[in-house]
Amino acid sequence: MTFTLTLSFADLLLLLPEIVLTCWLCIVVIVDFSVPRLPKEQLAILSITGLLATLGCLVWFDVTHVSGALFGNMFVLDRMAIFFKIFIVGSTALVILASIQYVERFRFFRGEYYVLVAMSALGMMFMSSANDLLSLFVSLEFSTLGFYILVGYLREDLASNEAGLKFFILGVFAAGLLAYGISLVYGETGKLVFSEMNLSATPGAIIGFLLIFAALGFKIGAVPFHSWIPDTYHGAPTPVTAYLSIAPKGAAFAILLRIFFVALASFKPMWVILLVAVSILSMTYANIVAIAQRNIKRLLAYSGIAQVGNVLIGLAAGTKMGNDAILFYLLAYLFANLGAFAVVIAVSHAIGSDDIDDYNGLNRRSPFLAFSMLLFLLSLAGVPPLAGFIGKLYIFIAAIKEGLYTLITAGLINIVISMYYYLIVVKKMYINEPTNPSPVTISGPMKAVVYVGLAGTLVIGIYPQPFIDWVGGATLMFSNLPVPSAIVTPPIPPFGG
Repeated sequence: MTFTLTLSFADLLLLLPEIVLTCWLCIVVIVDFSVPRLPKEQLAILSITGLLATLGCLVWFDVTHVSGALFGNMFVLDRMAIFFKIFIVGSTALVILASIQYVERFRFFRGEYYVLVAMSALGMMFMSSANDLLSLFVSLEFSTLGFYILVGYLREDLASNEAGLKFFILGVFAAGLLAYGISLVYGETGKLVFSEMNLSATPGAIIGFLLIFAALGFKIGAVPFHSWIPDTYHGAPTPVTAYLSIAPKGAAFAILLRIFFVALASFKPMWVILLVAVSILSMTYANIVAIAQRNIKRLLAYSGIAQVGNVLIGLAAGTKMGNDAILFYLLAYLFANLGAFAVVIAVSHAIGSDDIDDYNGLNRRSPFLAFSMLLFLLSLAGVPPLAGFIGKLYIFIAAIKEGLYTLITAGLINIVISMYYYLIVVKKMYINEPTNPSPVTISGPMKAVVYVGLAGTLVIGIYPQPFIDWVGGATLMFSNLPVPSAIVTPPIPPFGG
């Protein structure tokens, strides 16, 4: 593989969002060290300004349909990459806004916190444009590096230290699986770029891609690669937990879509069965275990695993409609889940606890937070007319059209199970008596995050058509793909058909 680096101004334009964010990161670092007495809230505002500038570049790219490829097709900018970058940058800005009050409990390195969050976002932006195995590995590890530090940021908290250690050990193990999987695939094909791979069903290629899927399964938290999630979500600073629950999953699904529908398109009969099994395991296991949780962060951790199982339904459908549904579902999940974590941060800051029992009587202490949490949980459960309902409906219709009736049945059963533990929290907020009747106050930035979550959850649920059109345009690359004949023999019938 011959690699030459020749970049014109037009090529640099494709990297403009990443360049803007990189330069802004340098500005934040310089300001933090040059003006040590500057209030750290100003650094948060400066970081958010840079993210908004980056977001503006991405929106411009999306409106004008800017596209292209760099570095021998290792970096691609298409509408799907732009969608995921907007998803990542938008969620990062909201997380930093939600962190302003929380960061006050850090004794040291408050300014570095914002740099690490934005640095992780930069790595995930490169992940969204990764079109080969090498750039996938480098960008994934670059984005994870910041999370290794952020998870253990509460230096004097034993739970945070434990979470950081577990996340690091399992993350390194996943990186090893990814590197070994890449080596096997490269050894079988001699290619790194997804679209240039000429695959056959050899043992080396199959094992290699299974290892790559396991590493990405760790990133999205699908069963059986989920073991790090409950303890990490519990021990990490809550804004970091919120960030982990959203942005890395979006970046990982961007990679999974390219791998399954570009590199492995001819193996659809095989990977559909794999995805169906992982989806059912993720939904069922997570929803059942969530019932027993007594900590709100652990409950939302298992809820997130179950939500990943729902997203995998769209991936298992193996169609453009299924891909559209994945993007739409992630968008709905972004607003509901970040909004729920914003409420958790506000309540935790006021009462100093994340126990579900401490939500008793929240409606009397803060009607706004209780009502917001109610809407976010109902959206996660898939109750109309909220965004989560449209997302689940979209996913299920895509699967029904492919005859995945067993998967749909499991999904519907799990919706009922999830409603139970979501309503446990609702019952405590609205029916139980508060243990402490003092009102729960909420800061201005946190209130803004909750309002954004409410707006997204309601608008997408009530008027979804513009968002359906947007995600449909983002996946146009898949509508032009030929329908390949499966190489694997004998052919395997659709699961549940």
